[in-house]
Amino acid sequence: MSPTRQDQRSGCPQGGEPLRHKSVLEVRHLDHLLESCLPSFGGAYLRRIWTLLDQAVGRGVPMTLAVAGPVTASGQHIAWLNPLLDTGWFCLISTTDAVCYHDGHRSLDSAAEHPFHEVPIFGDDGALRDDRTIRITDIGFDEDVLLDQDQFLTHCLLRPEFQKTMAGPEMRHKLGACYAEQEAKVGAPEGLLALCHRKAIPIFVGAPADGSVFLNSVKLWALARAGRIEYRFALDLHHEVLESCAYHLWGQTESEAGALGTLVLGGGVPKNFNLQPEPALSQILGFDEISGYLYDIQITSAPVTDGSLSSCPPAEAVTWGKVDKDSFQRTTESMQADYSMVMPLLTKALLDKRARLAELRDRLGMETLLQRHPEAAGYLRDAEGYRLYDQRDRLLASLEAKIAQSADELLPS
Repeated sequence: MSPTRQDQRSGCPQGGEPLRHKSVLEVRHLDHLLESCLPSFGGAYLRRIWTLLDQAVGRGVPMTLAVAGPVTASGQHIAWLNPLLDTGWFCLISTTDAVCYHDGHRSLDSAAEHPFHEVPIFGDDGALRDDRTIRITDIGFDEDVLLDQDQFLTHCLLRPEFQKTMAGPEMRHKLGACYAEQEAKVGAPEGLLALCHRKAIPIFVGAPADGSVFLNSVKLWALARAGRIEYRFALDLHHEVLESCAYHLWGQTESEAGALGTLVLGGGVPKNFNLQPEPALSQILGFDEISGYLYDIQITSAPVTDGSLSSCPPAEAVTWGKVDKDSFQRTTESMQADYSMVMPLLTKALLDKRARLAELRDRLGMETLLQRHPEAAGYLRDAEGYRLYDQRDRLLASLEAKIAQSADELLPS
């Protein structure tokens, strides 16, 4: 028998939650707008990104951050990135050498003479070159900024504390202290490296040779080879990778949540380095019961069909073991967008919600607040954060002991 009209009207078997389409006139707070006024299409992607960020923060899951692109040259670290990191919710960062380099520009002695300014994206770049103006998309600044930054970095890298072999997070921790000192001297706002130094957030750079911090080190290294100076700084990449693995192991075995989440902004090497501790621990080192990220929240402008890791969605990362296979359908999302367009809104919503929960705690007490809003435990966790850099020696020693115990199995047969 053919189906009747009544049969055809039965509910859709693949139906999900009802669409949320509350009027913007009915909501008071930005987070409520993100939850209730973005019913479909691209807006629904943004709602799901917000929902997962809200969940991860509320559950108290330590988050890693992978960020590509010129966030410091563009001032985005001042606008939203530093306020987000200052919450204590994020335990480490994977980024680029260029981000670390440009982070120092606004604190140079000559910064007031060379302000950043807007330039046309499709203007006359030849004229800009004649004017010695450097362009990054729609940002312009004098070439002297780069030359002055090079001089500043040269002085930093020649300081006694840099004259040894070290992993990248140690070098960037020391560089963050130099930046903080210079920022205090000229009254500049706190930069990204200075904030990470203050909060002991490790900074990883998967491609350290692809940026001007390292280029300045190359200059000093070449001068030392020519016998003109003494220079003993060197990067230990083995140590850097193992340190990232030690922090991943901490997240799964020592953190209160027993898991890690990640926020990926952009893609490229920062994303890849951020995802590689799981296969390093499980596939290469052979450790059992190592899982991928519980939350994987991504915003990238790369189309999924280009085959690059920048566009790789969490589901693809599941097949590599980098994202948890048992939860990814509920706790991951990848939205195709320019993160600079949405991160200020998402950050503001997260911070506003934290402020409201703090006010309720002061009025009701924590016990009553947690009964009404269990997510307050995660939102109001200690803003000092996890201070993983302060624990690096202990965590590395623990990981190296585990490797030594399984050495016979790791050696080639």
